[in-house]
Amino acid sequence: MRSLRLWLCVLAAVLLSGLALAGAMTRAQALAALDKTDAAARLAAIERLAEVGMAADAPRVIERLGDIDPGVRQAAASAVWQLWGRSGDAAVDKLYARGLGQMQASALDEALATFSEVVRRKPDFAEGWNKRATIWFLLGENEKSLLDCEKVLERNPQHFGALSGAGQIHLQLGNSRRALEMFRRAVEVNPTLEGPAHLIPMIEQHLSEDDKDRT
Repeated sequence: MRSLRLWLCVLAAVLLSGLALAGAMTRAQALAALDKTDAAARLAAIERLAEVGMAADAPRVIERLGDIDPGVRQAAASAVWQLWGRSGDAAVDKLYARGLGQMQASALDEALATFSEVVRRKPDFAEGWNKRATIWFLLGENEKSLLDCEKVLERNPQHFGALSGAGQIHLQLGNSRRALEMFRRAVEVNPTLEGPAHLIPMIEQHLSEDDKDRT
């Protein structure tokens, strides 16, 4: 019994040590750990990057969206959005956070003004454009939303959120082929996207039947 207690104490110490090390990882160490064979190490790396990473680290984390471990995939999907939301400018990040709060409060006109100011101050910040695209969509301004989605993708071609959003708008507008292109690109970047993945075969079937009717 005494030896069992000792073993459990040692195991607990090892686990706590691992957690401490994960928390103490530098950004560079976390990036390197993304390629570890141990899923727990990859997960710790992603969680650390969610805390200290930069938007430039997002492509590395996106690679983990296809990870064999579901926990790693889930953590990666969450971390990518956190990384995308960092402009590198404290004042812009504060303004961006205000816009998020306005969105959550359904104060769409105020959020629109805030994100318009974000993109004015930091035009290279893709997520500022993406949030404004979302506001335009919620306000029923599909064409303006699509224009902002294009701004996002010019700056971040891997932005599966903008790709999915553009696909949804094109589908509403009856542009099935364009919607299919957007959804395929989104799923290529993020295989965990269930909505677009479900829509792709439906649109493909619709287009196939449409082509047959034309011949």
